[in-house]
Amino acid sequence: MRSIFIKELSSFFSSIVGYIAIIVFLVASGLFVWVLPDSTILRSDSYATLDVFFELAPWFLILLIPAITMRSFADEFRGGTIEWLATKPLRDTDVILGKYFAALVLVVFALLPTLIYVYTISNLSVAENSIDTGGIIGSYAGLFLLASGFTAIGIFCSSLANNQIVGFLISLFACYLLYSGFESLSKVPAFVNGIDYYLGMVGMSFHYDSISRGLIDSRDVIYFLSVIILFISLTRLSLQSRTWDTATQDQIH
Repeated sequence: MRSIFIKELSSFFSSIVGYIAIIVFLVASGLFVWVLPDSTILRSDSYATLDVFFELAPWFLILLIPAITMRSFADEFRGGTIEWLATKPLRDTDVILGKYFAALVLVVFALLPTLIYVYTISNLSVAENSIDTGGIIGSYAGLFLLASGFTAIGIFCSSLANNQIVGFLISLFACYLLYSGFESLSKVPAFVNGIDYYLGMVGMSFHYDSISRGLIDSRDVIYFLSVIILFISLTRLSLQSRTWDTATQDQIH
């Protein structure tokens, strides 16, 4: 797993795609938080809080993470190197986790510069120690868990496609569906006062919002860990099915 992890990180940082994705994420979040008049926290009637950033960050991640993970397996399938990996003394799980953690490190690398927002807000506040430190820590914890879940989804979606763009689009749709789709479905009048609450609980936004309040509930953590394990397992099944199909074709020929 370590060799795959290092290889993937080197590939990310030797390619301009990774840098572009991070720069776009930081520029977009910076514009919405500090510049655009409808959302900026510098409005005269706004409080010194990062709520705007934590509300918008999941949507930026829905675009950033598929762009990072889209090449994880799609490039291997397109270049034929997946067969080379299969000959190495590596389990499928080692390959998947190596790629997963490398992509997650890149996402964390993109989030780290946003910590300067916390420093800036603390200096903008009129009263000392008026920043909700617990809420900010909880929001960053929720953002990390959300990013971890999105990364697992992106890795799985990449294993379904031979083309990076196709992998990106599938991952984009899947992340949106799991983050906001179930919440939107729970608001359908037919489900109100019925299963709407349980439908909302299936969505990632429900648990992200819960953690962002500053209270890290074990149920929310277990939910995100379950999502990660589920999609890592699905990725393993996807790779095994492709390996089985390839072996079958070789036997036929």
